[in-house]
Amino acid sequence: MIEVRRLVKRFGLKTVLRDLNFQVDSGEFVALLGPNGAGKTTFLRILSSLSRPAMGDVRIAGFRLPGQAAAVRHILGVVSHQPLLYGDLTAEENLQFYGKMYGVPGLERRVAEVLELVGLTARRHDLVRTFSRGMQQRLAIGRAVLHDPEVMLFDEPHTGLDQDASLMLDNVLREVAARGRTVVMTSHDLARAADLASRFDVLSRGRIVASTKRSETPPDQLLGFYRQAVAEPAGGSRQAESQMANESQEA
Repeated sequence: MIEVRRLVKRFGLKTVLRDLNFQVDSGEFVALLGPNGAGKTTFLRILSSLSRPAMGDVRIAGFRLPGQAAAVRHILGVVSHQPLLYGDLTAEENLQFYGKMYGVPGLERRVAEVLELVGLTARRHDLVRTFSRGMQQRLAIGRAVLHDPEVMLFDEPHTGLDQDASLMLDNVLREVAARGRTVVMTSHDLARAADLASRFDVLSRGRIVASTKRSETPPDQLLGFYRQAVAEPAGGSRQAESQMANESQEA
């Protein structure tokens, strides 16, 4: 579903992503872990067609980025650090706007379902600019799932959410996964990632340096796996990538 080969991204003289390889099969839920500054947000911006790579091959569902970005956006749901909402529209109007753009059938019913899902039914007629950061994040999650996309990208989606909203998001993520959708989520919350994802990839020094599946690494061992991965010297990342590539071919 997602294939990335030898991806490079630079900002001026600084190389943020270097020869990054990444593959996700249809229906996988991948938690992308890594320290601050590792390039996780930059990587998701490239996958969501919001940023262009300097080099490399990026394909989602067979469509190539950035050339076929319009086709990719129709099958993507994205929750990023920016809510991508219109402050002078109400919650309901925002969802209606995006629903019409994506051609969502039975839009009025679907908007009502999504508002109920994210707990904003009572605020449906309020302008989004009056919402708190957490409420805007709730609506951004609703926008992302509105058209039932095949691929969902979540960049630290629990940021700004209170406990109830975080539990709501967990339920949304489980429902998305149960429907066989493909999910990539960045997170610093290892416990939450361990509970939700089926695979864990570590991005460090601009590369995927390690990968494991939930079946191979129990939740109580995930922290140790992560610490070992980010502590590897720069040369070790190449070895980890090579091992991942071999495992991918064997699979």
